[in-house]
Amino acid sequence: MPTVAPLDLSAHCIATAWLNDIPHFALADGVVHRLDNGHKWAELHDGLLAAAPMRDGARLLTGGEDGKVFALSADGSATLLAEIGRKWVTSLAGGPQDAVAFASGRTAYVRFADGRIRELQHPRSVEGLAFAPKGMRLGVARYNGATLHFPATEGKPAELEWAGAHTGITFSPDGNFLVTTMQENALHGWKLADGKHMRMTGYPAKVKSFSWSAKGRWLATSGAPAAIVWPFQGKDGPMGKAPLELGTRGSVMVTQVCCHPAEDIVAIGYLDGMILAVRFADAKEVLLRRPGKGAITAMSWDGVGRRLAFGSEAGDCGVVDISA
Repeated sequence: MPTVAPLDLSAHCIATAWLNDIPHFALADGVVHRLDNGHKWAELHDGLLAAAPMRDGARLLTGGEDGKVFALSADGSATLLAEIGRKWVTSLAGGPQDAVAFASGRTAYVRFADGRIRELQHPRSVEGLAFAPKGMRLGVARYNGATLHFPATEGKPAELEWAGAHTGITFSPDGNFLVTTMQENALHGWKLADGKHMRMTGYPAKVKSFSWSAKGRWLATSGAPAAIVWPFQGKDGPMGKAPLELGTRGSVMVTQVCCHPAEDIVAIGYLDGMILAVRFADAKEVLLRRPGKGAITAMSWDGVGRRLAFGSEAGDCGVVDISA
């Protein structure tokens, strides 16, 4: 049976991450907690809005209402990467060669390893950021589509249009597809080789969480009373194919999904705080955590997929060990 080591905190958990095999919990009050031979923490922001791991997995990027961007190391030391005054840093992404992207209002910023910062202006607010898996290419989710920048060059960005507000963004692990979450109950995607559109609709609620499977063959999403898992094995992605529906629980909505780093398994967090692990091949379910105080808002597996860190909107966090 999986065992749960609880960590009861007092604020909304924005993100979880593993740094040097140590679980970290980034909370909306600006404090990042860690379980490292006891409970320790670092006070970083006056209000934290976004957190995301660096590509190397050794540091956690954080951005807040104070206009600051930090890189937090596993030993609790934090490096100030950028400061943009009285502006809110609303999204973050870690890129190749220690590049960092962050956004405030209509501006996306890219900070390179040498400390140089490039500003990329947009007509409407920047809602989501993601770096491509290969090369220095940044995807920006915006109103009416997405923009692809090559921030290390002066070339014009590529514009991908689709009517509506796009709020989150992700590249497929092979770099062939770009997918956005939308303000309406849908995903939209583009096949980057030819710009073909992919519509993924039918959700009863907004999609706020997505996660690619280990080999990038599946994209798991929230926004329904089951994890909706789209197949991306073919050259046209999920077009013309039905998604899997895993972990269906009547009317209880899925709020968070996190695919296992090695196996075709997804951890599914629900509105009532329950967490299930479900296998793609046969939909076999394992209960990882019983319902808790609040909706699951963050989950992440450690590097080998043995432990799952989780956090909720009520601050009840912890680590599930599935090898127990």
